[in-house]
Amino acid sequence: MKLSILGGGGFRVPYVYQALLRDQGSPRIDDVWLYDTDARRLNAMRRTLTRFAADFPDAPALNATTELDEALADSDFVFTALRVGGLTARTCDERVALDLNVLGQETTGPGGLAYGLRTIPVMLDIAHRVRALAPRSYVINFTNPAGMITEAMQTVLGDRVLGICDTPSGLGRRVAAALGLDSSRMELDYVGLNHLGWMRRLCYDGEDLLPRLLADDKLLGGLEEGVVFGREWLRDLGVIPNEYLYYYYFNRDAVRAILDAPQTRGEFLAKQQTAFFDRITDAAQGASVELWRQAVETRSAGYMAEARGVAQDAATAEGAFGADPDGYAGVALGVMAAISRNERATMILNVRNGTTIAALPQDAVVEVPVMVDAGGVHPLTVSPPDLHQTGLMQQVKAVERLTISAAVTGSRTDAVKAFSLHPLVDSVTIGRQLLDGYIRRIPEVASVFDR
Repeated sequence: MKLSILGGGGFRVPYVYQALLRDQGSPRIDDVWLYDTDARRLNAMRRTLTRFAADFPDAPALNATTELDEALADSDFVFTALRVGGLTARTCDERVALDLNVLGQETTGPGGLAYGLRTIPVMLDIAHRVRALAPRSYVINFTNPAGMITEAMQTVLGDRVLGICDTPSGLGRRVAAALGLDSSRMELDYVGLNHLGWMRRLCYDGEDLLPRLLADDKLLGGLEEGVVFGREWLRDLGVIPNEYLYYYYFNRDAVRAILDAPQTRGEFLAKQQTAFFDRITDAAQGASVELWRQAVETRSAGYMAEARGVAQDAATAEGAFGADPDGYAGVALGVMAAISRNERATMILNVRNGTTIAALPQDAVVEVPVMVDAGGVHPLTVSPPDLHQTGLMQQVKAVERLTISAAVTGSRTDAVKAFSLHPLVDSVTIGRQLLDGYIRRIPEVASVFDR
């Protein structure tokens, strides 16, 4: 089977490839195509993956191309992990908002809307090309903002597009590990949107472990969610929120911490990635894997540094949330195995709502538990969210849909409404200034409204 990875020069690609190397099922992915518009990054990542493959005589064939159609043709699965505008645009996502004393973050708040505006047209073009060149393929979307992008692509490809985020399943694995339990037997009751959801029950052999978790000071304080939100707030809520809800529940604290930091997350990553690609270009073949591991460790150590009260440059691996090698890659491999080999699996994905959450439109993309098999993706029944959860989801979903409309039609009216109505902006004056600032600073956003 053929897998094409769009954004093949990205840092998470080695995790996916290593998962493929370990997979011994049949049929399996035996043909991997990396696609990227940046030939330098693409070649560097190909060198790294080639080194990983050296210890596996049956490693999937590895190809790299800057031609999208060549990568897509006859694919069985397509991974999308693109960053339109690169890290330069990401730093603008952050700074335009911060200059107005509003949260500047990659996926949450106005920065996520700017990211979506410039990314949706590109992803819709990819969806049309997938439909023409690989109509039987499933698209597994990693591209952020994942829920919004998945919803836009579903207008072309329907349920053959699904979105992945490893945060919900990662919580289940970490709780199971802390309790010495088998994570594969953990049932997770989760409801929400991407980066906006709540874990309401953690069931193991029929017992809900969440009350035990919330009551245990040591266990709760050792989880990254305990660090982010504090034990008291988690107990007040009675649920475990997705860590990105920190930016809603502690918005003023987050904005102040980011403003006080010497650099934003995007600025930190821009420096780090430039250094990595400079080093790997000049390094010997055998050094590529170690350079990648060092870069990933440094990258992970600074993740959500503002929530831990540390500077990104000072962050260390100890206490860091970090990248989970069994996260995105493990979920993605599980999806492919379930579909191609009918290895039925339950996981939390971004999928079409249908009748799962009655308070949201049926064609909205939500993040909920699903069962995946050879017949596709089937959302499981969940109990209704409470009023607080429902209200926040409805408000953010309305904003997402306005953003999609603006990206498709070029409507400034819809874009102004999206920014102004976002709960983390909540001001028409600031909403207009945000849109003007992103148009002025990011050419890919400006092009949406130049048509």
